[in-house]
Amino acid sequence: MRNPFAGLHPALELINREGKVLPATGQAMEDLVRPDHQEVIDTLRMGEDRLLDVVLEAPNRRPYVTLRPLHRNEHHMLRYFLDGSARTYFLGDVVEGRRRTSVHVAQIGAAVVFRLDDGRVKVAGFERQIVLMMDKKAVSFGERVAQLVQEAGGPYRFCDIMEEDGESEMTSPGKEPRSRAAHKAHHMMAKLEDALGRNLAREPGHWLVLDGSLGKDLHAWRNVPHFFGVTKSFSREPTFTLPGGGARQVVNLYELLAGLPHSARTCAFSVRSGQMAVWYVRLREQRHLDYPLMGVVKVEFPNPTREAVPSELIDEISAVLVAERHVTPHGKDPRWHAHLYAIHLAEQAVKNAFISSEALRAGLRWPAFPARAQQ
Repeated sequence: MRNPFAGLHPALELINREGKVLPATGQAMEDLVRPDHQEVIDTLRMGEDRLLDVVLEAPNRRPYVTLRPLHRNEHHMLRYFLDGSARTYFLGDVVEGRRRTSVHVAQIGAAVVFRLDDGRVKVAGFERQIVLMMDKKAVSFGERVAQLVQEAGGPYRFCDIMEEDGESEMTSPGKEPRSRAAHKAHHMMAKLEDALGRNLAREPGHWLVLDGSLGKDLHAWRNVPHFFGVTKSFSREPTFTLPGGGARQVVNLYELLAGLPHSARTCAFSVRSGQMAVWYVRLREQRHLDYPLMGVVKVEFPNPTREAVPSELIDEISAVLVAERHVTPHGKDPRWHAHLYAIHLAEQAVKNAFISSEALRAGLRWPAFPARAQQ
């Protein structure tokens, strides 16, 4: 069987030849994003929207709306589900004189699954890349490394960890490449998701659900109909002015969601000057969970007209989301309480296509690396 990382070997051999390689103990070590990347990105994309005080729906003016779950056999509205995943591994450091950069490899992917009338799910679109990552400007041979990876073609990509992209330098500020690798990989994954979702061919009326916050560049999606984003881990910074008679009631996110009943939604608030409507839906009862934010998803709905979104449509979207809650990958994912079943399947489609950590360690054994027992 051909080594799936063979396309990176010329670049890795160049790094080994031109610099002094200090390998990671146990060879490749997985880099993890802390805190939760989705929450960090959602906070970043909220921008200046810290006080949500404009209700962007009509005619509803109640802070909470009770829902009756709307199942697929009644109304099969949601057909396509998009999610991505990224795994990043630290291979080691390369030193050239007084200069140094960490070297990483990432597997990133995105998948769209389509649900048939009978409930079966099949993969409708898939993208995967293998990315070599380092600070290209930190060593004199960085440009040649990038060129070798580019010449390999296929799924192989090169990423300059320190190149600014508008998000990674804000989610992981500083000048240390290693701390930014996993964030950079997630940013590249988001770009894969974006391209896959925008270019997906769909039948009229078939809705697409995106996992995570909608990107800042909604203009690129202006010709894409029937889609919205669902976030399991979201910013905890906003405060909200609740509608209703009498004095204005301003609450923080914890207070808003503590009062949100099971199988219910909040009213929809204006974000980005009305270009997006945002509301929260409780999928699971609080009595089974640890704190009010668990069991809740945030819905982001694009609104190019900036006019009030019909409450009937918001109710419909929220009711079908409540009916999607039944997956419970308890113990396998800390966000199990907010998973949607088909989104979970899309995520698994990506992860199942990734090369295992054991195969990665075996396939990226640089000539300079002595054989080491895995730790």
